[in-house]
Amino acid sequence: MSQLRLETLPAPTPAPLPTAPRRSSTTARLVRPALALFPLLLVGGWALVDRRAAYEGAARLASADPWWLLVAFVCTCLTWVAAACVRQGALPERLPPGLLVASQFAAGAANQVLPAGIGAHAVTLRFLQRRGIPLPRATASLALYSLVKPVAKTVVLLVFLVAFPDVLRLGALVPDDRTLLFAAGGALLALAATAVTLVTVRALRRPVLGFLRTALTDARELHTRPGRVLALWGGAAATPLLQGSVIATVGFSLGLPLSWAQVILALLVAGTAVGAVPAPGGIGPVDAALVFTMAAFGAPVATATATVIGYRVLTVWLPLLPGALVLSALVHRKVL
Repeated sequence: MSQLRLETLPAPTPAPLPTAPRRSSTTARLVRPALALFPLLLVGGWALVDRRAAYEGAARLASADPWWLLVAFVCTCLTWVAAACVRQGALPERLPPGLLVASQFAAGAANQVLPAGIGAHAVTLRFLQRRGIPLPRATASLALYSLVKPVAKTVVLLVFLVAFPDVLRLGALVPDDRTLLFAAGGALLALAATAVTLVTVRALRRPVLGFLRTALTDARELHTRPGRVLALWGGAAATPLLQGSVIATVGFSLGLPLSWAQVILALLVAGTAVGAVPAPGGIGPVDAALVFTMAAFGAPVATATATVIGYRVLTVWLPLLPGALVLSALVHRKVL
């Protein structure tokens, strides 16, 4: 009788036990609502800290001429359109106009809680990446935007100085030779430190050179397209004019005894003098310089102060909550 040989079979592999949901997916579900609520929390915290200024400004605006305030409100809305034009002009790809303006409106709210325009740039960078723009090109467009705005503002300032040489008195506003020498020395030291850093640190050299190459290529391409040139430089030049128009019309509603040209130049001089101070939305240093500049042009200090407070209420406090809501909605809809 033949014996049956039992072959040793491999033990069956146990079925995998059911695992808990991935922690990463749970975190992802929690991050988006947190990002949507974060702008509202920032607005609430800032309102709690600076509620006195908002109350005083709103009280002064309550007694102002409503028709001039309506014009100021229209000019305020146009500033977001001008910002969207500059953003589009700094990029070869076409962006959806409605979402672009909405992103700039939301960026204005983010810009009030972070210094040096970081909030607006962060929102815009996220928006561009969501539209499929590569990171180097999106960063290059932000750099071009940041470069064009002060250049256009300087051109507008020079045009006003040439167009109104007698009406505008700048004697008390021009810094002395020592201040100018100190500023020039600081700028040269900053450029020298940047150059030395790029030469000595190799890890920074390649990404910086790649960024500069992309930025120069895009800038050269953009300036061969008349539509982009008009949007870029026209929007950048219109921005200080619209901002100054908001201040002027708020001042007219309060009885400010200055002309439109004087208020525009006061804003340009104040922004040039202290625009480099990293304050959220420029609030603080620019406000003080603006009051001083308008007082140097002959406006009463009380009226100039009331004008600046009313201007901040109209351009910062009133759009802040709607801007935060739009920012949260864009985050929720994955536009940002």
